[in-house]
Amino acid sequence: MSARTYHDPLHGAIRLSRQEPAEALAIDLVDTPVFQRLRRIRQLGPAYLTFHGAESSRFTHSLGVLQLARQALGNLGRSHAELNEHRGVLYAAALLHDVGHGPLSHTGEEMYGLHHESWSSRLIREHPALREPLEAFAPGTADHVADLLEHGRYRNPAIKALVSSQLDCDRLDYLLRDSYNTGASYGVLDLERILASLTLAPDGQLALQPKGLMAVEHYLVVRNLMYRSVYNHRLNVVCNWLLNRTISLARELGPAQVWADAVMERWLWDPKRLDLEAFLGNDDVRTGYHLQRWLEEGPAPLQQLCSRVINRELLRASDLSQLPQESRLSLLAKAQTLSEAAGLRPDLCCGLHQQSNNGYHPYKGGLRLWDGHQLGAIEQRSALIRSLIQPTQTAWLIHPPEITSAIREALALEVAAGDP
Repeated sequence: MSARTYHDPLHGAIRLSRQEPAEALAIDLVDTPVFQRLRRIRQLGPAYLTFHGAESSRFTHSLGVLQLARQALGNLGRSHAELNEHRGVLYAAALLHDVGHGPLSHTGEEMYGLHHESWSSRLIREHPALREPLEAFAPGTADHVADLLEHGRYRNPAIKALVSSQLDCDRLDYLLRDSYNTGASYGVLDLERILASLTLAPDGQLALQPKGLMAVEHYLVVRNLMYRSVYNHRLNVVCNWLLNRTISLARELGPAQVWADAVMERWLWDPKRLDLEAFLGNDDVRTGYHLQRWLEEGPAPLQQLCSRVINRELLRASDLSQLPQESRLSLLAKAQTLSEAAGLRPDLCCGLHQQSNNGYHPYKGGLRLWDGHQLGAIEQRSALIRSLIQPTQTAWLIHPPEITSAIREALALEVAAGDP
């Protein structure tokens, strides 16, 4: 077949043609079992338990990133033709940037203790299904793509920025896609203006024309709101904690008490010997099947955790963000004591999740404006973006519903005690 069309709910028809070598490479990569596995990995992990529409896959997202990379290069390439020679590396990196994700995406990274960038790089370097078409396209392509994804290294800084920066094609797609799938109304971006405003600074780095400033301000505000309303939603925090605790307990109990097939045995109890075949063998389907088996025939504590996830018998979360660390730890201890008094195991139902988020980081691929005469950091021109630099702290106390009233009363007392 000389052409391929993917009908995307966000970007419309994504048409690839074998007449264009880089697009032919993309078609070959999509058709590999390694890439097809991404159909079985949810983009937002367990967020479907909070937002029922959050069922989109890493496969769909990766195609979206490829489409945005094509559009961005199409705009830039008209005025900077030298960028077009990097088309194959850009398309491959955009398409394969998430190929190393484990089950349930970022949640799986916490559950199993892995980094998807490292696995993406390893698969690209070592798996014949990926390495061979990349090397057939041009010798050295596999290593270029792997270095770009794992270490952020590539000889052309603009191409690198389209793949990994504070305004890359990955972030643009996932904000749009995750907003669409969760029903959040924050993630509507002026995508056309953002892509049209991309340019090259005199040093060859990616920059923005001033006409794109407001669209980028909006993008950064949207990102901040999506983290607060979706990615760090209290029930999402609870689901992540439950899954982490489930895998941790399965590991603690060991193979003498917990059934696992050969692939899951390696993931749980011998992760240092995780080879390519065993890595690719685990996805949302296999992990979900093990949760079901453990619910049916696992040790009682493991059954309890699996039931909370599978049957959505979720724990509660109380916001402690305004309290000092000492008060947070005091409330955690109180939750543990109350849970034990209620006949529950505190280690299975009580936890403290703390996190710091930056709305914008000027020192990590900071954005710059170039008007043809002056080049400057974008925050120098935008008070709104400067306001996003300060990190925000969040803290959630996770506890069983049976003790919610007592915890909320204790929390109110802590807040009152802290008021001047």
